[in-house]
This record gives sequence, C-alpha cells and structure tokens, in this order.
Amino acid sequence: MEAASRREFLATGAVAALPFSARAAQGNANAPRAGLLEGKVAVVYGAAGAMGSAISRAFAHEGARLFMAGRTRATLDDLAAELNRGGAVANPAVVDAMDRAAVEKHLEAVMNSAGRLDISFNLIGIGGEQGQPLTRMASQTFEAPITNAMRTQFITATAAARHMEKLGAGVILALTAQVARKPYVASGGFGVACAAIEGLWRQLAVELGPGGIRLVTLRSAGSSDAPGVSAAIAEHARAAGVSREVFEARIAEKTMLRRMPKMAEIANAAVLAASDRASALTAAVLNATCGEIAD
Repeated sequence: MEAASRREFLATGAVAALPFSARAAQGNANAPRAGLLEGKVAVVYGAAGAMGSAISRAFAHEGARLFMAGRTRATLDDLAAELNRGGAVANPAVVDAMDRAAVEKHLEAVMNSAGRLDISFNLIGIGGEQGQPLTRMASQTFEAPITNAMRTQFITATAAARHMEKLGAGVILALTAQVARKPYVASGGFGVACAAIEGLWRQLAVELGPGGIRLVTLRSAGSSDAPGVSAAIAEHARAAGVSREVFEARIAEKTMLRRMPKMAEIANAAVLAASDRASALTAAVLNATCGEIAD
C-alpha cells in the first residue's frame, strides 16, 4: 500500500471510529465544544459526599443530566442548587442505596422524568475499620465493609442494568482502591471488599455485554483530599507509630508520580470511562493510582 493511500485509509478509519457528536464537532471548528456526557442521564449515589460531589460536578460540567441520590437532604439540595445555578440540570433525592425497593422506586422516577438511564455510579461509603491486623479483629468488623459493598453495589448495578437493557446501552461505574490488588497490612476488610467489587463487575460485564452495557472500575490509590481517606491514613499512621504526614509521604513514595491522586483527577477519569470515547472498555479496571501499581 502506497504511503499516501495508507494515510488516507487511517484517516478514514479514524473518522469512522468517532461517535457522531465528535464528527460534528470536527466539522465546525468554531462551534462550542459539546461536553463528553452531553445528552446523557446519570444517577450518582452518595452524590453529595466528598467523592460523590467531585463526580457530580465533573459529570455536570460535561453536560450530563444528573439525578443525585443520597441520605442527607440538606447537602443534596445545596449541591443541586450550586450545579443548577451553573447551568446544569441536577435533581436531588433522598435514597437509601442499601434498600432495593427504594433504589428501584427512585429509578422508576428517573425513567418517568428523563426517559432513559445512561450512567450509574455508586459512591456511598462502605465503612469498615482499619489499623489493626485481622487476627485481632472481630468477624463482624471484618465482614462489615464486604457485606455493605456487595449489598449496595449489587442492588444499584442490577437495578440500573434492567433499565439500560431496554435501551441497549449504558455504563455502570465503580470505585475501588489499590488494596484490591496490592494488599496492605491492617487494611481490615476494606481491601477484600474492593477486590469483591472488581470481581462482581467482571461477572456483570460478561452477562450484560451482549445488551450493550459496559462495566468499568476506577482503581484509585486513595485521594488524600477525601475525608474518609484522610481518616484511614491517620489510623494507619497511629498503628505504625508515625505522624500522619510521614505515613502519607510513605504512600506517595511508592507511586511513580510521587503523589496520591486528587478527587478531581478520579472524577476526570470517570467522565472518560462513562463517555462514548471509551466505548470499547468493559470488564476494565482503570489504573488511577498515580503509578503505585504498574499494569
């Protein structure tokens, strides 16, 4: 194949691989950029929490219509008001993501209002005690984060999938941590819970893939600007007999970028994973550990 012909072939193939919205944007360089999630309907559980807020803001910035679910009305309303003032469409609702009936009732309301569901992301806290070895931990304490994670992720993912199957498309996201793959001393049941979420996502991906539904996990090294992560670092620091700053520096030193990822960086990765630009990704774990783990 001549060089010119190869270039023409590759250029034609690249255009064909782009979603229609991207092709349209290429055709008018002066047109305002459409958000990566423009026209998408997203449900975020734990939407007003630390990580949930970062995700909600990123999704709204990229054009998604948001249905924000959580347990605390005041914080949900405050975040929704902020996003709506900025031109987004955000709808808050009090929903217990551990309650299957409550989740299904909320999704019915979403479908009645928006007519579709494109993205589901469960970011509620799963609890769990860290800072002591398993041999000193009560079984209930060890089991708590695993049980909580499996219950809520199974409920919200399968409920979302039943609606997405009607449309033949959708993306279901999950957030885990590096301890899903790289065990840490004194991480309790949290690392096991993260590994269980990733296993559940693989199983759902193989079952839901023929229906056009993608399952993607974001694996973080923990964001030190998230209150829950900060508290866990403090627990580990106490167990190790060092200051919080020293322990956080030890974590950062293990990464290739010599730092932990910020919540906004995880949110940016979530936007990409949820968008049509990642349409070939499923049963995938996006490594957002700043290089603590090498894939």
